[in-house]
Amino acid sequence: MRSFLRTISLAFAAGALGGLGKGFVVWLSGHVGITAALGVKIAPAFTPSFLYPHVVWGGLWGFLFLLPILKSRWFARGLLFSLAPTLTQLCIIFPYKAHKGFMGVDLGLWTPLFVVAFNIVWGIVTALWLRWTGRQ
Repeated sequence: MRSFLRTISLAFAAGALGGLGKGFVVWLSGHVGITAALGVKIAPAFTPSFLYPHVVWGGLWGFLFLLPILKSRWFARGLLFSLAPTLTQLCIIFPYKAHKGFMGVDLGLWTPLFVVAFNIVWGIVTALWLRWTGRQ
């Protein structure tokens, strides 16, 4: 039981760290003008209210890493598991919760590409942390 609790705690913590990394990259992309240069209206302020959902949802998405898929290929796992939050953001959150159009195109035509890239950051940071801790 102790090993199981340690494993799920680590999955959440790794996902939360991935969420922190993703949040930082989202903010940095907006801060230096990368998103604006491509006509995408994503430039959040680096505040706790911006960062908190990235960390919490990143931790929850980290539970995907409990699945026994591609266990020995950490990079491929990070890429594969990043598809779940990406598809959720593009197909559910943007159109139905944020009312930003399908795939968030109301924020700019390149929005889907940025969402994919940002979530890849989450997946790679999460997978890398689990690899460094010896749990992947």
